[in-house]
Amino acid sequence: MRTHTADFDLVVVGGGLSGVSAAIAAARLGRRVALINNRPVLGGNSSSEVRVWVCGATAHGNQRWARENGIIGELYLENQYRNPDGNPVHWDDVVLDAVRAEPNITLLLNTDVRDVVAGGPEGSRHIESVTGWTMGAETETVFRAPLFLDGTGDGLIGHLAGARARLGKEARDEFDEDWAPEEAERTFLGSTLLFYTKDVGHPVRFVAPDSAKSILDTPIPSSRIIRSGDSGAHYWWIEWGGELDIVHDNERIRDELRSVILGIWDHIKNSGEFDAETLDLEWIGNVPGKREYRRLVGDYTLHQRDVLEQTRFDDGVAFGGWSIDLHPTEGMYSTGAGAVQRFSNGVFEIPYRSLYSADVDNLLMAGRDVSATHIAFGAARVMATCAAMGEAAGTAAALALAHGTSPRGVYESHRAELRQLLLRQDAPLIGVADADPSDLALAARVSASGVREGLGPQESAPREPYPLTHDIGIVVPVHPHLDGIDLLVASETDTELEVEVFSTGLAQNVVPEHVEHRVSVPVSAGEARWVTAPVSWQPEVPANAVIVVRAQPGVTLFTTDDLPPGILTLVHTSDADDQNVHVSLDELLVQWPTKPLRGRSIVFRSTAPSEALAPERAVGGYQRPFGGPNLWASRPLSEGPAWIRLDWDEPVRPREIVLVLDDDPDVELNTLHHHRDPHLVMPSLARDYRVEVQSVEGDWRTVAEVADNRRRRRAHPVAPEIGAVTAARVTVTATNGSPEARVVAFRVQE
Repeated sequence: MRTHTADFDLVVVGGGLSGVSAAIAAARLGRRVALINNRPVLGGNSSSEVRVWVCGATAHGNQRWARENGIIGELYLENQYRNPDGNPVHWDDVVLDAVRAEPNITLLLNTDVRDVVAGGPEGSRHIESVTGWTMGAETETVFRAPLFLDGTGDGLIGHLAGARARLGKEARDEFDEDWAPEEAERTFLGSTLLFYTKDVGHPVRFVAPDSAKSILDTPIPSSRIIRSGDSGAHYWWIEWGGELDIVHDNERIRDELRSVILGIWDHIKNSGEFDAETLDLEWIGNVPGKREYRRLVGDYTLHQRDVLEQTRFDDGVAFGGWSIDLHPTEGMYSTGAGAVQRFSNGVFEIPYRSLYSADVDNLLMAGRDVSATHIAFGAARVMATCAAMGEAAGTAAALALAHGTSPRGVYESHRAELRQLLLRQDAPLIGVADADPSDLALAARVSASGVREGLGPQESAPREPYPLTHDIGIVVPVHPHLDGIDLLVASETDTELEVEVFSTGLAQNVVPEHVEHRVSVPVSAGEARWVTAPVSWQPEVPANAVIVVRAQPGVTLFTTDDLPPGILTLVHTSDADDQNVHVSLDELLVQWPTKPLRGRSIVFRSTAPSEALAPERAVGGYQRPFGGPNLWASRPLSEGPAWIRLDWDEPVRPREIVLVLDDDPDVELNTLHHHRDPHLVMPSLARDYRVEVQSVEGDWRTVAEVADNRRRRRAHPVAPEIGAVTAARVTVTATNGSPEARVVAFRVQE
């Protein structure tokens, strides 16, 4: 046995996606980080040991333009490229490689932390060290650091340090949550085991072991959907333990879950009700995927109204978009739905104050132990959202160290700086514009080779008829005003179209919330022709509009797969696709899904000039869709290379040029490909480009020449010997499929 002590700037305990993202974020900002995980693989519930797909703000395609960027976004893109079949073993290596790429991270796997040394009175504790035991290596390590981050999921480090925590469900009155119970309950979301099946191509029998439970003695056959071809996270509803202690009864919970899986498989194989003759059971998990346990108390507790009303915070540092997703305490033995869900009408913010302990002055937390009520936690607990929290917490730790302050001190004195630092790193934020004093691009004049003409699809794009049997919503950016659109329409009879323009409420929302203008448009019988709908709207600031074309029998619109930037199509219909789930239909997001026509545009033309895709949108913007696409889109590259340029009146000395490229955040990139996208690389990403700067003498010098790019954020150092420059430009010669170049942000860091 060996014992030693190690000193770091930040110790992150927990190697799930929140801990991984926190460690990477802090390490990239120059901090020495220990990342400690008690399992042999990283990724937590997403690892090959548990195999839960990574869900986030996209909510399986229910939210719009909601896929996370930042570190979890990098992992999504890399997994899409390396792992198109969604193999959880390959996902393990995507996560491991991302950690190992950071020289400032010391990774310790199979290391269990169970001892915390902390001092100070209740409510003002301070962690001195944590001690970990590395199994197999027979090594005990004392980890010391000025800051610690609890990414254990169960809140173990906070608990051992004396931090307050919430367990179970709060009473309704405590936070005015109408989905909470009348009285507080110590009950939880249960844990889950998953299983995989395989078609072996020949008949195979199954002899149930003694531990298999007959599901005919349970409500499962009548209350849950069982299909022989499903496996993996399709069986998320195999859940139990909500009435127990999720941690202390973990072994009992695992055994019960495993017995039911074997019983389900026995039912599939031997009941005669399923086509399963050649199917075999390939894998059953042995590590329960936990949903809920301790939630550490921060300076702010996220609650139901923050999610549904999409509260804006001046310390918002991450976002979510998953529904408030609550499961019955009885889990798989409940006779009701396996889950009840309620969506916000767009993504919601998570404040920084929910990511540090109110009681332990040097403890941050991220992931499942976020400071939230049980109800809000139901929306914030999914793994991509946890990863976004982790990146924010790790960045805050680095900033606290830079200023010699505490996590709370960052909130009190540096929260604006924190948000700008997160934006500089392209972390997932909403509603935060670039105001970074070190971004020299903000003082430059912006120009470009050209701008995509109009907001609608190219008239030469292939089109398909779409009968107007449902109301259709066309989402368009309005900057500075909307002055009508032309629709390609065919009609069986002389009729009229009712067309309305709606505002969306919040800038991140894409739902028809408030009618701004409506018109009635006569349509003559005949084949396809252009019809003008003179709807108009001039918002005070750039915004999205939803142009609603009401259903009309006998009328046909047309769709195309040429989907321009900033355009989406909504269909007024029901889109509940999981029969094990009961979804609230009261919210506009659910009433107007994008999934029926995702990736397609209604064929239309905009009649007013727009600045929504101008080169200026790539400088000083939000770096995400927010009241518009917030990017520059060039003219078609078939007309020649596209460039965007910055010019300064006085020479500047850049240290780094950072590009953020469009990776189409409306596409869900689920790690195990629950919803598959056919592209290994997002077509909207620039593939080949060149970065140049102009010296004071007038000559252009190449900073970087990139081929085969598949990433969203690219940072290119500017060599010190280049000296002062008067201009910078990026020239794109090819994309990964889009007809035009798209640049979300062109930053020149001092």
